[in-house]
Amino acid sequence: MKRLIVAGVFGLTALALAQQPRAVKFALDFTIQGPQGMFLLANEKGYLQQEGIAMTIDRGFGSGDTVQKVAAGTYDMGFGDINSAIEFNAKNPGKEVIGVAMVYNNPPHAIMSVKGKGGINSPKDLEGKTLAAPAGDAARRLFPVYAKAVGIDASKVNFINVEAALREPTLARGQADAITGFEFTSVLNLKAAKIEEDDLNIFMYSDYLKNLYGNAVITTKDFANKNPEVVRAVLRAFTKSWKDTIAKPDEAIAAVMKRDGLLNAALEKERLLRVLKRNIYVRDVELFGFGAVRKDRLTGAIKLISDAFGLPVKLTADNVFNDKFLPTLADRLPPRKGF
Repeated sequence: MKRLIVAGVFGLTALALAQQPRAVKFALDFTIQGPQGMFLLANEKGYLQQEGIAMTIDRGFGSGDTVQKVAAGTYDMGFGDINSAIEFNAKNPGKEVIGVAMVYNNPPHAIMSVKGKGGINSPKDLEGKTLAAPAGDAARRLFPVYAKAVGIDASKVNFINVEAALREPTLARGQADAITGFEFTSVLNLKAAKIEEDDLNIFMYSDYLKNLYGNAVITTKDFANKNPEVVRAVLRAFTKSWKDTIAKPDEAIAAVMKRDGLLNAALEKERLLRVLKRNIYVRDVELFGFGAVRKDRLTGAIKLISDAFGLPVKLTADNVFNDKFLPTLADRLPPRKGF
């Protein structure tokens, strides 16, 4: 009998070890705000745990910076700018970062200035002006592509480095003529600083760069090849939390407030709804589901970025995005809107 008990104990131990959750380090694109709630919710509702994933979710310091940190192996996966990944992959063959699920189907990259200040009324007026942004800001990194598209000389625009928390205050105090950033981040941060949206010039990159995408769930090609089931499990969990966020945005905001109770819940809900309406719940998502890209569109984006930066390697869509880890289309179709 003792032998049977001992054998049983060892058998259970082996089974428990086999079922130990897989630790995954995930970097967000920016500080914790309303839109980041759709990722935090996957932990809060146990979706990741149900998939056998123990995920640490850290704040980011810019969507372009997240690409660098995932590429370096500091994080296994992240939420980063696919356009920055295109640039990185062309310059670092063999070390590719790949998108595995598109989230910001409509890109939020923008330039913002205060009306009546700095003499900026059109993109052409940016020449000779000073723009402020963090070094890892995706819109800043992509500025040469925008400049080429609108016909301005990027070398005539001066950028100053600022911490993310100081970007909007720098514009509000008149210490910069304009800023780059994600529209939903800066517009609502400026609103908190008593500068209303109607008082802003907002130049959206997507007005001139029709093929661009925004942020995607990213990882390295090496991590995905070695851990395909981990990537699939993460995307199954995130797909559930994205759908929950669409249906019940307040759940995502609750997850945000649990992470940082000092935030303004009403402002962060407004930010989240803005993202859902403008960047996530768009026509392509209704047709092709969460996470997917159109290869023709992504190929067009690669060409725009390659031409603007003079990239040394010709990339294809398959060099920067792999859709084989996504759940089925039926699982990814968006639910009825809760907003």
